[in-house]
Amino acid sequence: MAEKLVRIAELEIDPTRIDAYRALLCEEMEASLYKEPGVLQLQAVAERDHPERLHIFEVYASREAYEAHLTTPHFLKYKHATADMVKALRLIDVDPVMLRTK
Repeated sequence: MAEKLVRIAELEIDPTRIDAYRALLCEEMEASLYKEPGVLQLQAVAERDHPERLHIFEVYASREAYEAHLTTPHFLKYKHATADMVKALRLIDVDPVMLRTK
């Protein structure tokens, strides 16, 4: 069985474009969860006092599922459409300690 890939993406978005960015992000996340069986979980939150700082928790079935995700039309559309909105991006690979949902 392949090992899950879990990561946190930390983004800083141009504050003047946050609404447009969020709309594109939500569209991409919905498509990924609906169309890709290897995308297991995507959750995005913004810091309350700094809404331009977003944190996305991502869980993929495997590294291969993640790499396939990067080549999908919906991800590429999002990546190109938001390229000039993203001021900073940091990808942090993490090891799950406890992953549960109710």
